[in-house]
Amino acid sequence: MEHKYYSYSKQELLNAPKIPLMVMEDNPTIFRSLAEEMVQEIERKNALGETTVFICPVGPVGHYPYFVDMVNQKNLSLKQVWFINMDEYLDDNKQWIAKEHKLSFRGFMDRNVYTKIKPELVMPEEQRVFPDPENIGHIPALIEKLGGVDIAFGGIGINGHVAFNEPQDELSPEEFLQLKTRVLDIAKETRAVNSIGDLNGALDDMPRYCVTIGMHEISSARKIRLGCFRDWHRAVVRHAAHGEKAAHFPVTLLQGHQDISIRFSDFVANLEG
Repeated sequence: MEHKYYSYSKQELLNAPKIPLMVMEDNPTIFRSLAEEMVQEIERKNALGETTVFICPVGPVGHYPYFVDMVNQKNLSLKQVWFINMDEYLDDNKQWIAKEHKLSFRGFMDRNVYTKIKPELVMPEEQRVFPDPENIGHIPALIEKLGGVDIAFGGIGINGHVAFNEPQDELSPEEFLQLKTRVLDIAKETRAVNSIGDLNGALDDMPRYCVTIGMHEISSARKIRLGCFRDWHRAVVRHAAHGEKAAHFPVTLLQGHQDISIRFSDFVANLEG
């Protein structure tokens, strides 16, 4: 079956999308804007004396250098900020891969975010949260305790996943949206694409399992901000914005969210060039 939206021009793409779209000049502009929104929300909540709660990805990651620089330059306190990371790779025993592993998202956040922020500004370690295969109920309970998520940041996989919420064609949209933090097998498409980006194509060395927050936690956030920046995001954005809601392409289930947007460059908006 051929899907017409995959061949939509930029004009057709931006005509009545089911998820609001924001076309930006280039990838650095996207990442800077995401970092700016993070900082602005923290400043707003700090001024109110309130806690800020973000769901954070490791992919995209281009916004983190801008975020770190802005926090340090502004001397912005993160003491009332919680970062709940989306997911982490697991080993064959379905335990976290070592933080020292080059694929570890926990290791990435330590090396590139937490240790780069001035020690007097960075949030306490207990406010740097990852889904734990040994305690999958922790994050949903924590989010409820904290009063909900202010903004969920993330990307979109080639099969429409957000976090590692891989497609499950057998589920209805309503069933899929109720899925919470859990351990699952990583889809073969995801393993292939990630092996190209992270391991120079070494597919056999890609983890087969992961722990991820669910679509329930993401869809319940007050705001959702997604960034797309790769060649193949041309098709992903078109499917997300114009496809039908289905667990076959999970990001479509976020259509109709009260405050969501997908940011991408003019490069992605155009099918050529």
